[in-house]
Amino acid sequence: MALEKPYRDVPGTIIFDAEQSRKGYHLNQFCMSLMKAANRERFKLDERAYLDAWPMTEEQKLAVLSRDLNRCMASGGNIYFLAKIGATDGKSFQQMAGSMTGMTEEEYRNMMISGGRSIEGNRFIGEDGSAQAHRQPQGSAHATASAAGR
Repeated sequence: MALEKPYRDVPGTIIFDAEQSRKGYHLNQFCMSLMKAANRERFKLDERAYLDAWPMTEEQKLAVLSRDLNRCMASGGNIYFLAKIGATDGKSFQQMAGSMTGMTEEEYRNMMISGGRSIEGNRFIGEDGSAQAHRQPQGSAHATASAAGR
């Protein structure tokens, strides 16, 4: 019997639970490999070849190659591991977070300084707030995957 996961109805949120951990194990291990300078150099030299050495899904590899962090998270990536990709690219965590919301770094920073997103319209999937999938860079494709429980 599957566990009930009411948190799947929170828009714009992927909870890194045991299921996500299992799904993203190899993706997250790849990210951790980037902590070593030699591995970062190998990755930057030929990203696809480096990724192909890991038993990740093709979806995970494409998400990394396109630097689509929302897609990486949907396929089991943990944001703290994914930060290693951003660091390899010379990006700050703030720049990465901004890219996940479709905002510039400055827009993201200003939103957070102002208290973050409003809860209005963002309490559950299907409302019309700013965190809803149809208002995010990943668009309706993410909403479809979330509804399917992926």
